[in-house]
Amino acid sequence: MRVLLTGGYGCIGTWIIKDLLERRDEVFIYDLKEDTHRLDLILTPEQIRQTRFIQGDVTDLPTLRRAVEEHGITHIIHLAGLQVPVCRADPILGAKVNVLGTLAVFEAVRLTKPQVQRLVYASSAAVFGPPRMYPAGPVKDDVLLVPSTHYGVFKCANEGNARIYFQDHDISSVGLRPWTVYGVGRDFGMTSEPTRAIKALALGRPCKITYGGWQDLQLVEDVAKIFVRCLEAPYHGAKSYNLRGDVVDVTDLHKALCEVDAKAKELISYGEQQIAIAYDLEDAALQRDLGPMPKTPLVEGLRRSYDLFQRLHAEGRLDTRDVETAR
Repeated sequence: MRVLLTGGYGCIGTWIIKDLLERRDEVFIYDLKEDTHRLDLILTPEQIRQTRFIQGDVTDLPTLRRAVEEHGITHIIHLAGLQVPVCRADPILGAKVNVLGTLAVFEAVRLTKPQVQRLVYASSAAVFGPPRMYPAGPVKDDVLLVPSTHYGVFKCANEGNARIYFQDHDISSVGLRPWTVYGVGRDFGMTSEPTRAIKALALGRPCKITYGGWQDLQLVEDVAKIFVRCLEAPYHGAKSYNLRGDVVDVTDLHKALCEVDAKAKELISYGEQQIAIAYDLEDAALQRDLGPMPKTPLVEGLRRSYDLFQRLHAEGRLDTRDVETAR
């Protein structure tokens, strides 16, 4: 595959690139600027050299289309977007990047059809409303979506537009809805705090997760593999799918951190407020249509992340500024 990633320098993108390169696929990153600081944590220098950078704005359709055509792109993973804090502060900018940028990606696929064989894009669990909006038990993919943020509304728009592109132009796409993605490289966004806590614990420093309640924790390595699986699995349609990792209360996350390192009992604390997004999401449709999908047990995923943070710190390659003031 010749895979173009928009927003490929983010956390999920970095791990997807690692997975693709290990499979010997060709990788192209389309982004505003070259920024390898997350890639430097995960990839070897040779792997970074193999990753080709194309400068461009995701909302710039002519440049995006040209990149797809000139580089013979066969598959696209669309990750570019602005997260909750930015969308809250500047909804117009958030809509421009998240909605118009996604439309540009779909248009580029339409205009280069049938060259691009599959489009997989990042939606979000933020399309769901608060837990109280749904009956008890796992929530299916196709329930009423009542997002509580601009970001979630924008993701709903993208899912709707994906359906229309399939309806009108027979363009198949897969939307994936991660919840709390954790692991090395996750350093921004509303649910990045568990990763900061793992990092702080690995460094022996105190850290507080400011919220509490339930969430669905998904190891970034698993999420990356799911994106890649959706690139190649036989599929015809335009559905958006829930992802599911370990659905736990933050108190259980704290206990799991204590299993990894007993010092978590004193170093890591947490708040009480529940994030206003349904957390018990069913992934049966994803497993049925495109699976099987990987799922690393929580303690194993936490330990793997903890060990990598420690190794990077020992090698002098870890930025610790985000945990130096975390209390």
